[in-house]
Amino acid sequence: MTDNTSTCDIEIRVRYAEVDQMGVVHHSRYWEYLEMGRTELLRRVGVAYRDVEQAGVLLVLAKCSAKFHAPARYDDLLTLTTMLTKLGTARIDHSYQLKRTSDGAILVTAETTLASVDASGSIQPIPDLLRQAIEQRG
Repeated sequence: MTDNTSTCDIEIRVRYAEVDQMGVVHHSRYWEYLEMGRTELLRRVGVAYRDVEQAGVLLVLAKCSAKFHAPARYDDLLTLTTMLTKLGTARIDHSYQLKRTSDGAILVTAETTLASVDASGSIQPIPDLLRQAIEQRG
């Protein structure tokens, strides 16, 4: 992980089950990688996603976009950088850059917006435990 708490680097090794018949990571897997990055970034600021849920809030994906620059392949070692770009009243925006570690090639750039909602789907403010953790360490 990087030193900045609003940014988190993780390494991902591409598993065989994640590639298609062409030996390329299937596009659906990248969203899982991005979720891994968001989860680790939360841990970096001292909050587990489980803590957010126990506070009665779900962080749901409200918006996502990605640009695929080059393919990742089986057994590639990747570095995912996840950046918290905006903390709103009831939303969190992230941006991402996924690189192949061996040559530094940028494979994917992406952005997501998470909405803070309760179990019925009604918008809720970001829980204080999360907001305070981000603001104190970010």
